[in-house]
Amino acid sequence: MDIVILAVVIAVVVLGALGGLVVGSRRKKPLPPPPPAAPDITAPPAEPHVGDEAETPRDEPRRTIEEVDLPGGGAPTAVEEPPVVEAPAIEIPEPTEGRLVRLRARLSRSQTALGKGLLTLLSREHLDEDTWEEIEDTLLTADVGVQPTQELVERLRERVKVLGTRTPEELRGLLRDELLKLVGTEVDRTVKTEPEDRKPGIVMVVGVNGTGKTTTTGKLARVLVADGRTVVLGAADTFRAAAADQLQTWGERVGAHTVRGPEAGDPASVAFDAVKEGKEMGVDVVLIDTAGRLHTKTGLMDELGKVKRVVEKHAPLDEVLLVLDATTGQNGLVQARVFAEVVDITGIVLTKLDGTAKGGIVVAVQRELGVPVKLIGLGEGADDLAPFEPEAFVDALIGD
Repeated sequence: MDIVILAVVIAVVVLGALGGLVVGSRRKKPLPPPPPAAPDITAPPAEPHVGDEAETPRDEPRRTIEEVDLPGGGAPTAVEEPPVVEAPAIEIPEPTEGRLVRLRARLSRSQTALGKGLLTLLSREHLDEDTWEEIEDTLLTADVGVQPTQELVERLRERVKVLGTRTPEELRGLLRDELLKLVGTEVDRTVKTEPEDRKPGIVMVVGVNGTGKTTTTGKLARVLVADGRTVVLGAADTFRAAAADQLQTWGERVGAHTVRGPEAGDPASVAFDAVKEGKEMGVDVVLIDTAGRLHTKTGLMDELGKVKRVVEKHAPLDEVLLVLDATTGQNGLVQARVFAEVVDITGIVLTKLDGTAKGGIVVAVQRELGVPVKLIGLGEGADDLAPFEPEAFVDALIGD
């Protein structure tokens, strides 16, 4: 009986221990999450009717558009309109007729030393050999040249001997006649720009840089426009910085179109295009400005020859004008010889004749090249290029 009771107690203890273990393991397991609460469902707002606000207005301060900060934190930047480039006003050049006469006073102020010196010497009571040598020296100093000086002195000797008594008026008339013979009055000094069988006339301007070549080309365009011609400019001096800009500025002043190429480009190509565009536009004259660096070098001379050949694929050149600085004297003659060997010079333009130049260079350069002086530059003004008029020039030399 005791054994049965003991067995029952043991069984009860064992069952109690097992029950505690089961209960402990259940406490260690996490409880499942509670089910989500059902959302509160509200009725959708009623659609606004015409004239109704979409929602109830709220009382809050309102700001203007100027007070609202835009993204980026900065005020809006005003977009500037590109500047309007106004076309330069086209100038009306003054007429070429009588330009040299109007500028005679300026020329005479710088040139009368030659004429007055000769008149003073010829007015001496006795014209001995020493006096005639002084006359020769005066002419040579004025850059007349050796051969023309000898011819002039010989003619003066003969006429003074025949004249006998010499009043100031007679001497002035005598000197004027002889100087006119020396300068030449029968030569055609017209700048050829109107070929009979075609348009446009083609003029090429050559010369050493520094003589005023590009400026002369621009001034010549003004002369032609003043005479009622239309002009295209060819900026074939591609080797000198700003030469094309300078020429284009001259053209814009009188409404002349300028054809130009890249800096250091092919001058012959620019000249060819200038003549081509001139023909297409139907203008009267094409003026071609050429390079003038290193005038004694073969390269430049070959380039000028190439320009001439390329241009003549369109038509023959009507004029080849050589620009010389009148103040350079005999150096100008050396330059003239070099250019004349490459291109056929048809006319001469003497610049800076109103400065320290000596008027005799007109005679010397004509003798050297056998071509006439056609234009002279008398100053820095835009209209200070004038057709050469022998009578007005000699009158300026000997003064009033």
